[in-house]
Amino acid sequence: MRALKPDTAVTVSIATSQRIRVSAGDLGVQVSGPSDATPVILNHAILTAGAMWRDQVARLTQEGWRVITLDARGHGQSDPMPPPYSFADLEADNIAVLDALGIERAHFVGLSLGGMTGLGLGIAHPQRLLSLCLCDMRADAPAEFVAPWEERIRVATQEGIGALAAPTIARWLTQAFIDANPDTLHWLSDMIGQTSVPGFIGCARALQHLDFTGGLSQIKTPTTLIVGAEDGALPAAMRDIQSRIDKSVLESIPGAGHLPNIEQPALFNAALIRHLHRAIRSSSH
Repeated sequence: MRALKPDTAVTVSIATSQRIRVSAGDLGVQVSGPSDATPVILNHAILTAGAMWRDQVARLTQEGWRVITLDARGHGQSDPMPPPYSFADLEADNIAVLDALGIERAHFVGLSLGGMTGLGLGIAHPQRLLSLCLCDMRADAPAEFVAPWEERIRVATQEGIGALAAPTIARWLTQAFIDANPDTLHWLSDMIGQTSVPGFIGCARALQHLDFTGGLSQIKTPTTLIVGAEDGALPAAMRDIQSRIDKSVLESIPGAGHLPNIEQPALFNAALIRHLHRAIRSSSH
């Protein structure tokens, strides 16, 4: 892989879309940036798609990284594979994408569902990782976290996935951002509406069985945790995770809820770039 020179701008290549076969169907994958550059793979939140990383893809490719976004099962351009899914399935999908692209190791960035997938990779597949940047997620599934997914599954099944858009966006974003950014709300609503019901149910079932707390101390990959300061209970949950992962760093993004990469992209991108440069320094020691 071509070494990245921090803060060096390069010509950005045109993104290419691919379909990569995994055990139960095809995943939609988009690859941007120079083919010989250090790879960064991004995993999204439930009910979204790789497109939620548009600002981060632009920034990372401008800086010369090879950027891979993949749509989780049943999300975006990926096939609506039969539920339920496990986090082992979602981890295996990432490994299959890396294998198909000929990538031995990559920096991993994940938010919410994607961040939890990253925890699993850090525990089970550390040899495939250069670093972990995990955002707005938790490591366990207490009863108060598990229960609401049943109602959301009922709504999606009986009323259609679009019925989840408004309440989901209200939970994810601060009211100030919602009031000031109608175009972004339409974009997110459309993304949610493109999610298949089987894909949503499959990922929701995985979330209901989330249980990585016992393995957090096994993670030795350079790790940064990022959380929106106004994301409910998650800042506290991520402080607990940070205390369990050796040498991990926690960054809080002010004025942001569950999607700090969308609400505060400049602050989020700065934190992400700091993380990547820390990982570069760590690997050189």
